[in-house]
Amino acid sequence: MTKKTNSRAGLVLGTLLAAAALQGCAPLIVGGAAVGSALMVTDRRTSGTQIDDQGIELKAGSRIREAIGDRGHVNVTSYNKVVLITGEVPNEADKAAVEQAVQRVEGVRSTVNELAVAGNASLTSRSNDTILTSKVKATYVDAKDLQANAFKVVTERGTVYLMGIVTEREANRAADLAAGISGVQKVVRVFEVVSEAELAGLQKTKQ
Repeated sequence: MTKKTNSRAGLVLGTLLAAAALQGCAPLIVGGAAVGSALMVTDRRTSGTQIDDQGIELKAGSRIREAIGDRGHVNVTSYNKVVLITGEVPNEADKAAVEQAVQRVEGVRSTVNELAVAGNASLTSRSNDTILTSKVKATYVDAKDLQANAFKVVTERGTVYLMGIVTEREANRAADLAAGISGVQKVVRVFEVVSEAELAGLQKTKQ
């Protein structure tokens, strides 16, 4: 799969292959949702950044509709102002147009364009992706050595994308756990990796 990535220091885009394999037009979907006060407290982003991310997703959705109309099925997820673009578009021109539209949104630091040039995924495929996302999140909740809410999980066509502000240990552990889930084809890491000291500083400012 062809990728276009505008990166900056601390942003890691890696691919971890899992042992297991997974055997008309749709609306654009943004990754944001209403954030409860408890989640905002445990999220490693500041509350202001969380709100900014939701705003970026909404603005990006509008810009994408202006750029390609209702062609394709595009998902936009912003975490700490890094925007992951997933889904399907019919051609390379639309793929480039989507990325350019997102890059023009105020506040976006970088983009990770994981759009596939293909027909829209089936409802069955999307349902399977939703189930896989739930399984990954549940696995992180069960893990005793991870803070589950530190991770944003997005799944497209059996590929799990992981976002978050995490340490190297957390990144490796989270990717390994996700890769071990039945049905996951691949794990792509879109993390902002920080040191243990930097993480402690982030957590201190949130207290």
